[in-house]
Amino acid sequence: MAVELLNQSLCLSILWCLILTMIVFKLIIRRSNNKLNLPPCPPKLPIIGNLHQIGGLSHRSLTSFSQKYGPLMLLQFGQIPTLVVSSANLVREMVTINDLAFSYRPSMTVPEIYFYGGKDVSLGPYGEDWRYKRKISVIEFLSLKKVRSFQFIREEEVSNMVNKIREACMKNNNVAVNLVRMVSATTWNINFRCVFGKQYETLDDKSNGFNEIVMKILTHFREFSFGDYFPSLWWMDFVTGLVPKVKANFREMDAFINHEIEQRKSGKKNTENKDFIDVLVQLQQDDDMPDVGLSLASIKTLITGMIIGGLEANATMVEWAMAELMRHPEKMKKAQEEVRRIAGKNNKSRKIIEENDVNQMSYLKCVVKEATRLHPPGPLLFPRQTNSSTVKLGGYDIPPKTSVIINAWAIQRDPNLWEKPEEFIPERFENNDVDFKSQDFGLIPFGFGRRICPGILFSVATIEYTLVNLLYWFDWKLPAHNNENGKDDIDMNETDGLLSSMMLSLHLHPIPYVPLLP
Repeated sequence: MAVELLNQSLCLSILWCLILTMIVFKLIIRRSNNKLNLPPCPPKLPIIGNLHQIGGLSHRSLTSFSQKYGPLMLLQFGQIPTLVVSSANLVREMVTINDLAFSYRPSMTVPEIYFYGGKDVSLGPYGEDWRYKRKISVIEFLSLKKVRSFQFIREEEVSNMVNKIREACMKNNNVAVNLVRMVSATTWNINFRCVFGKQYETLDDKSNGFNEIVMKILTHFREFSFGDYFPSLWWMDFVTGLVPKVKANFREMDAFINHEIEQRKSGKKNTENKDFIDVLVQLQQDDDMPDVGLSLASIKTLITGMIIGGLEANATMVEWAMAELMRHPEKMKKAQEEVRRIAGKNNKSRKIIEENDVNQMSYLKCVVKEATRLHPPGPLLFPRQTNSSTVKLGGYDIPPKTSVIINAWAIQRDPNLWEKPEEFIPERFENNDVDFKSQDFGLIPFGFGRRICPGILFSVATIEYTLVNLLYWFDWKLPAHNNENGKDDIDMNETDGLLSSMMLSLHLHPIPYVPLLP
């Protein structure tokens, strides 16, 4: 009995010591922050901070806040201090003065599990290992040379999509196709063939069901995690079941990737052309940098990043572009005339459009830029985190380890940067050198600085080529029940989350176009 009382007394003493330590620590931070010139912050509640003030569409809520409190705000999301940046000038200052200080990533529960401890190119901590993996990703998968080498895959998969739409038209003249579903299957097949050497549709057999695994991953990324906002309540993610189901799905994903890697190591290739896994396995075998090089975990991390990266975003961008063109018939006519003039001139076989033709379609490229400006697939860029020291931005002091959110949606609709920012005007990019990598930072859907998405070339090539084929091979009309009020009958409301897609999928009636023979 005496021993039990002693143990209880000891536990209570330790508990009180921990509580007192936390109180003292918070007081020290508060006093330290009082000495800093912090950015403005809306009034907040205890414990939850400003979380209750974020509405159904977080990028719109944060934009409204910035219009009241300024383009730089320091909010409190649970236990996480969060800096919100809504100005191109502030982004420019981040890149030109303190890019390294803002190049870190916060720890996030679901990505940490799926990306083998969060060490992939998108989420991994900045350092030598990260730079090595990024170099491998770009050189072996995402460089201009490699993107061009995947041209035959894009041509075959987009051609399959066109044929499926034609077949649907033959079965029913009044068919309305779910555009994003068609395009998603195409972009997934392109991505999976480049990584695995085979279509995602063929991966779903009785032994793996890998496409369903990936669908679960994308769903889990959207779910709320207590640990992301209340690190001291990390255990709640076990209570809610989030961590157990993520880990269960991760084990299935890991087993499939292990199987694919072992096939390559045993010399059993799935394609005559080397895919990304073939290249990584060969690099590991030839690796002369064992301290920084490609461990098995590193290979699996890179594969996972390439599988998930851009899967839904590319299809979403094509859908937004088509929706805007349908709402602006004069823009649709102009885009189709260019596409059919250039592709029709060079497309002698009338069977396939060559990607080289796309480079001549200047207005089509303007359409893609404008659709991406209005509807960035990730309206709030993936969060960053400051390093372990206080840093200056916009004349304010930013505390260490502060999460940083860049509101790309607000920046790309800023009336100080764009004339008539809420309108779809592709012509604004004609005779304009602004692109996704330009240094004015008004168009940043792929990020910027050290953390800019390395897959820009891959994504843009897929988006442009898919859109060109949709415009060339078909005329498009709204279904009869949507056609009464024209463009106003297209619901342009978006979803919330890391990826912002159309709330209601775009259904369109395709009319096959038959090119005239010369």
